[in-house]
Amino acid sequence: MPIDILIAIITVSVIQSVFGVGTLLFGTPILLLLGYEFVDALGILLPVSIAISTLQLLKHHEEIDKVFYKNVLIYSVPLVVVFLAIVTSVKIHIGVAIGVLLIVVALKSFLPAVERALTSIMKYERIYLVTLGVVHGISNLGGSLLTAIIYAKNYSKDKTRVTGAASYATLALCQLVTLLAMNTEFSLPYADRASLVQIAIVIFLLTEELLYNQIANEKYNKLFTIFLFISGLSLIVKSL
Repeated sequence: MPIDILIAIITVSVIQSVFGVGTLLFGTPILLLLGYEFVDALGILLPVSIAISTLQLLKHHEEIDKVFYKNVLIYSVPLVVVFLAIVTSVKIHIGVAIGVLLIVVALKSFLPAVERALTSIMKYERIYLVTLGVVHGISNLGGSLLTAIIYAKNYSKDKTRVTGAASYATLALCQLVTLLAMNTEFSLPYADRASLVQIAIVIFLLTEELLYNQIANEKYNKLFTIFLFISGLSLIVKSL
């Protein structure tokens, strides 16, 4: 197993174990920068993301915002499938725009004007989720938009993570099924990909016990703000 992939998976698994998203958001640009093809990055990251999200879902399933999750199924999932199917022939650079959005969302806790503006924007949730589906199908960066809208809802710690995890797992599963249905071939052997999933599960269990359970709700919201800000900067830097 390539050591660079192993290090990347350990890193993003810790992030997703805490915040409910992160494997695809950070893992995709990392693997692309390391020289791996987009489809190969998906083949590595999707099973890991699904495994961690499923464990989070099982633990706090009663906290899911079911109305929001239903909207993700209706407005985002179909577009993820459609645009993933054509992603090899279409390349759209949207990292800067998404990065700016994440930074703006992160500032809502400090700037009342930003919070009021976001509240107005999030009223158009269906249009937002349609955009999320297109972005995720094309670039695998829809998790950033998902994170932004969930954070804007001011959920509790557990509800924030599990709602994101449920939505994220569904998107990832649809992507994986689409790739398999298209008979996509991955360069990394199945045995290595299976091992990475097992490693990710161990990382989740350790992170859950040693880190996540020790974070108070208020502190978690502050950490989430930092997470959004760093995500935004990372996307902007990668796109320049």
